[in-house]
Amino acid sequence: MSFVSRRKFLLTAGVATAGALAFAEHTFIREPNHPEVVRIEMPLRRLPPAFDGFTIVQLSDFHYDRIFTISPIERAIKLVNEIHPDLIVLTGDFVTVPLLELRDERQWAAAAEPCAELLQGLHSRLGSLAVLGNHDVSSDPAFITAALQAHGIPVLRNACHLVEENGARLWFCGLDSMDRKPDIERAFQGVPNNEAVVLLVHEPDFADIACRYPVELQLSGHSHGGQVWIPGFGAPWLPTHARKYPRGLYEIQSLRLYTNIGLGTIRVPMRLNCVPEVTLFTLRAGG
Repeated sequence: MSFVSRRKFLLTAGVATAGALAFAEHTFIREPNHPEVVRIEMPLRRLPPAFDGFTIVQLSDFHYDRIFTISPIERAIKLVNEIHPDLIVLTGDFVTVPLLELRDERQWAAAAEPCAELLQGLHSRLGSLAVLGNHDVSSDPAFITAALQAHGIPVLRNACHLVEENGARLWFCGLDSMDRKPDIERAFQGVPNNEAVVLLVHEPDFADIACRYPVELQLSGHSHGGQVWIPGFGAPWLPTHARKYPRGLYEIQSLRLYTNIGLGTIRVPMRLNCVPEVTLFTLRAGG
């Protein structure tokens, strides 16, 4: 190899190495650890005028890990507390059950305790509500529920929570993960058909069922946006129950669905074009 060829080879190799390092720094360090606020005006047809301007923050898919996910969770909490929303909703997967774990899956529920302790630091006018994700119901859902509720975060397991403002009413109904057969009929007992309902359920593809009920808005997570999103192609891989509605805003008949990209990561601690998300919804009457 001539001197010129060797020099060209070394220059090309150096550029390629620098590019690879920059890519790795972005996908494994920068993007996964710096959540951003996504702001959405959300008109709802049945929303009473008293709730016009009501704000909801959604956080999802924490997958608590003291090494890989504690940083985006802490930063998200700081962002939320700067917003001062009326209500915070947490749409599941507080823990992670490994893919090929042969030991007792309940051991992984222990991460719910430090996760709940962190999330107790969230501040809003009306507090927080939570539902469980597929990893939560696959570990020890009773323990995870108890951990969250011990830190002041009610968990809606096929149940509803009523918010009242100046005599007007808004319902928040929460379902178990689709891995645990969510019971929407049970959750809706006592909810009038003509009043506004926000449905919290971990998996977004449940919207094809929810649209048969008097639900105005469904808030979900689960997909992580695929963690890797290729423009013009989408995600190379998406989990079951998040393949039809993987990210962002959708309309399914009269139902509006929003799929949050989440905060944590799973399997591989990387993100590309899937920035961790704090979603701020401002509700508007008369949608």
